[in-house]
This record gives sequence, structure tokens and C-alpha cells, in this order.
Amino acid sequence: MNQVKIQIPSLIENIRVIESFIDNSKEEFEFEDDIYGNIMVAVTESVNNAIRHGNKFDKDKNVYLTLQVEDNKLLFEVEDEGPGFDYGNLPDPTAPENLENPGGRGIFLMRNLCDEVNFLNEGKKVQMIFTVINLQNGTSN
Repeated sequence: MNQVKIQIPSLIENIRVIESFIDNSKEEFEFEDDIYGNIMVAVTESVNNAIRHGNKFDKDKNVYLTLQVEDNKLLFEVEDEGPGFDYGNLPDPTAPENLENPGGRGIFLMRNLCDEVNFLNEGKKVQMIFTVINLQNGTSN
């Protein structure tokens, strides 16, 4: 198993750091292009939620991103320092009354782009699991 971790202060501009982390991970572990877009959207959306909703834009609070690579799975974990949330009781963004809302689609997107999404620690941590084929072990040839 390979594991890579980073932490960022809760500033929206740090989403660029997350994008670079994902790009570097794609190069290191050589996962397919077709899953790359799903990972980019799901993970950046999760970090955005952690900054915005979890840590309430408090730059003194951090967001932690971990990538674990095992066999044919990529496991991304995003954790914030906020109070958590009731992930079991979210409005349906596809309901007619919510279609015009500018937000509220992040977790919906994550659930549709990942093979598995789990919430831990009262919603302070989200796990996003992607199943991949021909995953490299991250070592140089």
C-alpha cells in the first residue's frame, strides 16, 4: 500500500494545490484518463465543502487529504476540523424545488462519480473510493 498526505489551510485558492496533488498522483500511479475527471471533480468538490461548510473559511483550520493506493483501488479521504454534519438528511438536488438552487450538488456529484462514498467521524471525514484497472504501484521503472 502506498499513501500520500497533504494538509492545506481553509482558503478557497488552495483548491489549486489539490488539483496539483491529483495531477501528480495521476502521473505517479498512472491511473486512467477516464477516471481522472471523476476524481478531479469529486475530490475538489469534497475539499471545497470542507473549506466552506466544515471549517467555515477559517484559515486557521486545516483540511487534510490522504490518498491510499491498494491493489485496484484509490481511496481519497478528506477531513476538516469543523463540527461535522448530518450527511443522512440532505435535500435532494434533483427535486423540482431545488433545481434552481446555486449549491447543494456536491455530495450528489461525489456519490455519482465515485464507486463508493463513506462519511466518518460525524461527517468530518469523507472517503471516496475509485476502482481502477492496471494501477501502477508508484515506483519508478
